[in-house]
Amino acid sequence: MPHEDRLQLAVSIAREAGDLTLKYFRAANLQVDSKRDGTPVTIADRDAEKLLRAKVGQRFPADALLGEEFGDSPGTSGYQWIFDPVDGTKSFVCGVPLYGTIVAVMKDDQPVIGVINMPALNELVYASVGGGAWLSVAGAPPVSAKVSTVGDLSDAVTVFTAPEVWRQAARWPEFERLCNASRLSRGWSDCYGCVLLATGRADVWAEPSISLWDVAAAVPIIEEAGGRYTDFAGRRDWLTGNCIATNALLHAQAIAVLNDKGGRSGGPPC
Repeated sequence: MPHEDRLQLAVSIAREAGDLTLKYFRAANLQVDSKRDGTPVTIADRDAEKLLRAKVGQRFPADALLGEEFGDSPGTSGYQWIFDPVDGTKSFVCGVPLYGTIVAVMKDDQPVIGVINMPALNELVYASVGGGAWLSVAGAPPVSAKVSTVGDLSDAVTVFTAPEVWRQAARWPEFERLCNASRLSRGWSDCYGCVLLATGRADVWAEPSISLWDVAAAVPIIEEAGGRYTDFAGRRDWLTGNCIATNALLHAQAIAVLNDKGGRSGGPPC
């Protein structure tokens, strides 16, 4: 299987870094600092990313690295590893288990491997291009991860991180339309939305403000699970700062609603 050696390492280190974060999860004396953009960061974020970088550096020293906490390290192999050691730090510092450790690998600027470990939930999803998407719960042998078969947006469960993110991104009308067009909409947090979509427990996942480390892993996971990933304009692009992913059956409907082309509006969102 293409990229098999890197996939095995990605799964292994995502588990190891996730276990490290659990040492600090719900710790009474956890210090929370603020980054320049005002978002929180803790020793768990920093130590987990240090571990990820060290492990990849030992095994694949020619690969490039990019992480949320420590930036970019160039490489020469054509491979780039993308890390978000604690995706959902706001959940993490509140003692809420909906945070994840994300590891992705890109080859020639294309996402080819994705791993999302939810340490406090003991769920892990992973995928590689051509190798399918897989879910492991509580360390059990992995089972195939598949998106849902819901075919109408009015029957769909739509997930996102938080309403205020849409307001801050000046995307409130899109948020309202998408919520009102869905059967159920919930802020089930950060990368867990991808996990829910890829395993058929949600049907639409949308975020108005994202970085590469938020979604590089999501692309192969969602697509190998049978779903579709694009930006709000319907382009398969992970660099435009927003994303919508669906079970594929709903994608045209969801894009139409986001862009106010036949979607329902009015009434309270969510």
